[in-house]
Amino acid sequence: MANLRIIRRRIRSVQSTAKITKAMELVAASKMRKAQVSALAARPYAERMRWVLSDLSESSSSMGDEVAHPFLERRPIKSTLILHLTPDRGLAGALNSNLNRAAFTHAFEEREEGHDISLVVVGRKGRDAFRRNRQPFLAEFTALGDYPTYEDTRPISRIVMEEYASGRVDQVVVLFPHFLNTVTQRPEARQLLPITPQPDHATEAVDYIYEPSRQKVLDELLPRYIEIQVYETVLELIASEQSARMVAMRNATDSADELIEELTLTYNKARQEQITRELLEIVGGAEVMKAS
Repeated sequence: MANLRIIRRRIRSVQSTAKITKAMELVAASKMRKAQVSALAARPYAERMRWVLSDLSESSSSMGDEVAHPFLERRPIKSTLILHLTPDRGLAGALNSNLNRAAFTHAFEEREEGHDISLVVVGRKGRDAFRRNRQPFLAEFTALGDYPTYEDTRPISRIVMEEYASGRVDQVVVLFPHFLNTVTQRPEARQLLPITPQPDHATEAVDYIYEPSRQKVLDELLPRYIEIQVYETVLELIASEQSARMVAMRNATDSADELIEELTLTYNKARQEQITRELLEIVGGAEVMKAS
């Protein structure tokens, strides 16, 4: 009987856990849909800004009217700033460990090339990982929430731009989870600064007129471009986090259901053995009584 009570208690415990993971799966699924819409909606705007920047740079070069800006300046790399993006919370499968592993690997590779490393971390999981390894960082940003706005991410962009414009770092790389689909989020390192315009040869060239001048448009565009890039990567982070959490909770619920089935089968077998044993004892006792 004691063994049966233990099995019943464990079944109830697993059932309670399954209810929690199922509820968390549903919450994550709801948040995931909103985060996916935001992340996917930001991509066309960011891509269009990249296209305008490339067109502006290319048309200026072809006309012999070179434009200049500190964010376009390429200099020998002595120091690299890594902007490391992670969630604030766990229960997201292997997402956090994959991101932190990628960040440590990238930092190691930069040091191997003789570059000094500066760190700006977004999210508690990245911050805690670097603290455990006694890695100092310039700044930390946490509690952005499930639906961060453009204004919420501007302080992150500001410190990145200030560090580069001051010459304290020669390169800025953002490391974030690139959202591919619900089940796939891949750690990606993207260079933020210096900005390298990529000409789009697939698009027919158009001779745009920039007012008041190319230089003034560039001066306004480049800081906004960095802010958009940072905001886009944060949205990708949120979408990846909620997707990974939904999948992790679904897997946990499925595992709990399988365990409940196994425990129920074990309980039924034990109960059947107990009943059989009791019947045999009754029959044996009856035979003894009959013999006497």
